[in-house]
Amino acid sequence: MNIGFIGIGKLGLECAEVISAKGHFVEGYDIVKREPRNFRVRDSIQDVMSEKEIIFIAVPTGHYPFYGGEIPTSHLKPCDFDYEVVKGILREVNEYATKDQLVVLISTVLPGTTRKHFVNLIPNVRFVYNPFLIAMGSVSWDMVNPEMVIIGTEDGSTTGDAKLLIEFYKTIMENNPRYEVGTWDEAESIKIFYNTFISVKIGLVNMIQDVAEKLGNINVDVVTNALARSTQRITGSKYMTAGGPDSGACHPRDNIALRHLAQSLELGYDLFGVIMQSREIQTKNIARKVREHAKKMPVVIVGKAYKPGVSYIEGSGSLLVEHYLREMGFETYFLDKYTGDFLPNRISKQPCLYLLMHNAQVTYCDSPLKDTIKTQEFTPVAGSVILDIWRTQPNIEGCKVIHYGNTRKEFYDTRRI
Repeated sequence: MNIGFIGIGKLGLECAEVISAKGHFVEGYDIVKREPRNFRVRDSIQDVMSEKEIIFIAVPTGHYPFYGGEIPTSHLKPCDFDYEVVKGILREVNEYATKDQLVVLISTVLPGTTRKHFVNLIPNVRFVYNPFLIAMGSVSWDMVNPEMVIIGTEDGSTTGDAKLLIEFYKTIMENNPRYEVGTWDEAESIKIFYNTFISVKIGLVNMIQDVAEKLGNINVDVVTNALARSTQRITGSKYMTAGGPDSGACHPRDNIALRHLAQSLELGYDLFGVIMQSREIQTKNIARKVREHAKKMPVVIVGKAYKPGVSYIEGSGSLLVEHYLREMGFETYFLDKYTGDFLPNRISKQPCLYLLMHNAQVTYCDSPLKDTIKTQEFTPVAGSVILDIWRTQPNIEGCKVIHYGNTRKEFYDTRRI
């Protein structure tokens, strides 16, 4: 098929390359100059739409400054995403679209947004809302191995445009996913509540970690592993390892936006605010553990990006814990080759507290990337303290290794294989 991609940034670029590699003819457009590996970039939206059967719109629905999750947000006024970029593109798309073309929006929005803000801008357009379940660092793999494909049409019909899109996806998918078709509003809800369910899951397992630290005689992995295997009534195993806070450009901001939705709908409660507040308190507890053991040593945060193997820092839990450490008066440094952060020579040669924020085996647990992305290497000098929030770091001679969340008197290795 002839495919157009409007927005070929950190998400759209790799998705378009995957589609092209599967044998489709792809052209893309972006306001920033890009250099794709296997498809052509056009100079305008009109050019990229010409003679295309499906046109994907993959542009960000940003949030306001200070709402990303790198610093505390639960005290801020709830607000919606910023849809101005999407609106502007839809207006222009409407000028050039024909009824032979299908326009597909993949950006995350709040439930009700398409019907309230978008459809009146595109009277000439056949439109489907189709948010992707994709994570940075594994975009190409996630694109063709999704848990499900979410498709929203005006009335939830599985025929017509939905059927066309499903037939297209069948030509590129590698894992035979299920297709969930609903109204625009239902598809919007599936995507954003999928993300917030993950936030809740991470908050719950990290709460167990807090209990272990407070109560003692608990290895959090024994508890979470038992719960992860309880698939009849509880959940699957992914995101069931206690450790760092929910991070990234999606989950924290989605919960912030859902606070706005709860307020605007007058639900009478703010569950999403509680999720964000617990994220912040759990991260502050990590900072308190650092304070307990660092004394006056510099603190080296191993991993600045929100996950290992990427350069993106939006919504990074590492930045949030640094925020609290700086409030406590600590001298902090980041060590992350992907973000270009390396230690000054004088710091690398003295005892420090190393806070290990990244773990590829946990982050990429369902992806083949888990064995190829290595956690940032560090070389502590004797007398250093290693605070491992994922409990996988072996002992280092001359250093004190602390497995955060394991307060058993004797350490038993209960890591999942």
